[in-house]
Amino acid sequence: MSSPSTVLVIGATGTTGRRITTRLTAAGHRVRAASRGADAVPGAEAVRFDWHDQATHDDALRGADRVHLTPPPGHPEPAEVVLPFLDRSRSAGVRRAVLLSSSAIPAGGPATGRIHRELPGRFAEWAVLRPSWFMQNFTGDHPHAQSLRADGTLLTATGDGRVGFVDAEDIAAVAVHALTDTRSPNTDLILTGPQALSYDDVAAVLSRVTGRAVTHRKLTGGQLRDRLAQSLPTAFATLLAGLDRAIAEGTEDRTTDTVRRLTGRPAGTFAAFAERELT
Repeated sequence: MSSPSTVLVIGATGTTGRRITTRLTAAGHRVRAASRGADAVPGAEAVRFDWHDQATHDDALRGADRVHLTPPPGHPEPAEVVLPFLDRSRSAGVRRAVLLSSSAIPAGGPATGRIHRELPGRFAEWAVLRPSWFMQNFTGDHPHAQSLRADGTLLTATGDGRVGFVDAEDIAAVAVHALTDTRSPNTDLILTGPQALSYDDVAAVLSRVTGRAVTHRKLTGGQLRDRLAQSLPTAFATLLAGLDRAIAEGTEDRTTDTVRRLTGRPAGTFAAFAERELT
């Protein structure tokens, strides 16, 4: 009899990682929860992991045959550190890898796009999750959440472009499927919510749910880049501003049935998210 699978979740205390870890452990899977601080996640084995400290990599991989990859945040070229880790993972016995990327970045594109392109050549079982913009960007420490709390504004360069915002709970549900289903998807999965909304639409929903006036302030791409560069590396700020301009041009104006198709239930709406998280 083969030994049960062990899933290594990198970034296990992050927005999607904690939700993935919680769902896996609740379903009875063995999980190694990797984070820089080796913070505890109930039901999982906590291990310290730092993308930039290779001394932590072998211990994190010990016994794992599946891995969920959240690339280093804010790194303009994450492939520089992720691809060597993938080679190490394969040598350590990992046979299935699931990468968290973005709907805005195709295989071979910038940032996670290079990792996406290389993944199928390294693992027989793989999946790339390409979620649209997170609904959770309007909570926590994201710049949108900060400006909402400060003065009730959303600052973007998206113009009237629309986005199929997706709940991190739905991303986690699809990730668990990709990690544990007997058949690996071996494809990229674009994840959206059920509606494509402009930031004006988002502001209207937030105003109704919270009872506080929320407005969308439309910036140019250059204005957004300069604002983001106050707290992020310039190259990453430029990348993010470019993604906003792509939204303005319609690249994210879509919805998919991926969440329903893989989990058996519909993706959550933005209004339901707001009522759950912001009231």
